[in-house]
Amino acid sequence: MAETDIDSLICSLVIPLLKQPQALSITQKDDGRYHRYIIDVDPNDVGRLIGRQGHVAAALRTIVEGAQSRRANSKRVRLLINDHRH
Repeated sequence: MAETDIDSLICSLVIPLLKQPQALSITQKDDGRYHRYIIDVDPNDVGRLIGRQGHVAAALRTIVEGAQSRRANSKRVRLLINDHRH
């Protein structure tokens, strides 16, 4: 599942939060300015990943974006959570 350092970082941060870690899927998409990492989890785990008022998701984004920004000449990173609840 983990293909890059950022993938493995995301996995190590997200897996302990999930009740169904086997459903975790991370997709990377590149556009001109950003590396977008899209996290798919079981619909019952989305709320656990987002957290109350989005605090968990914000913390995950801060850690992942900070880790990527330390690399020289790297694109910016965006962490997105696919919300299947709606």
